[in-house]
Amino acid sequence: MSFSAEIKKELSELNNLKNKEEIKAELSGYMLGINYSEVNGISKIITENTFNIDRLIKILENLKIQCSDETKGKTFIVKWSNKNRESIMDVDVENQELQKAVVRGAFMASGSLNNPNKKYHLEIIFPSKENAKYIMYILDNYFISSKILKREKGYAVYIKDGEEISKFLALIGANKAVMDYEEIRVIRQMRSSVNRIVNCETANINKTINVAIEQIADINYLKENKKFEELSKPLQEIANVRLENPEASLVELGKLLDKPIGKSGVNHRLKKIQEFARELKEN
Repeated sequence: MSFSAEIKKELSELNNLKNKEEIKAELSGYMLGINYSEVNGISKIITENTFNIDRLIKILENLKIQCSDETKGKTFIVKWSNKNRESIMDVDVENQELQKAVVRGAFMASGSLNNPNKKYHLEIIFPSKENAKYIMYILDNYFISSKILKREKGYAVYIKDGEEISKFLALIGANKAVMDYEEIRVIRQMRSSVNRIVNCETANINKTINVAIEQIADINYLKENKKFEELSKPLQEIANVRLENPEASLVELGKLLDKPIGKSGVNHRLKKIQEFARELKEN
């Protein structure tokens, strides 16, 4: 079952059907979405999600609105008379619970959420920009950041930020989904942090290896050109230790000397060797 289906399953089982105003507001949300249409006084919603249909039929029955449903392949269709359309769409927009119910209905009817393991993307498709702006207005009231995108068929209100999506799910009453979503987000963030650390360490290792290769090349150059003996004894010592330990870090090299020195001391000596080699090459 997809993540969207899990959410809609949870929402379809909400135990608030006795609250007539709230489920009327939820029905109005269904009627805002792209899957709703009206023809000759008949309202119709088409969907492939069984939880949508189960919830919608329960709402209509509790509002004592007669309806019919049919199945065509994987598609479910629910029809009812829209003679009470005006009263259904007349929602008290100042009532917070009713606002939440409208958004919940819109998501149930025409919303989707990508698998958060892959990417964060939630959207609800509407037939008109007016309907999209209405939902966006409600989301703004709860400080949930969303945007509107023109689609080939309609307009999408979409959210791409993981935290904002969690706030959206909490708003519509999908509490279990919020916990599941947050768990996935935490795991993704941990993986991202680990990957950054690994990449950083890999970059540092590569840098260390490249520097060591350059140092060894310069030391061998001095030996081949009979200039190695011109180095001071401390520089000769660190050069030989470097040749014998090509993969060692500066700290490790410093500990291998007869008189151990720190990282900065090792770095200083090796740079002096490279500067001497460079001067010889230039001349």
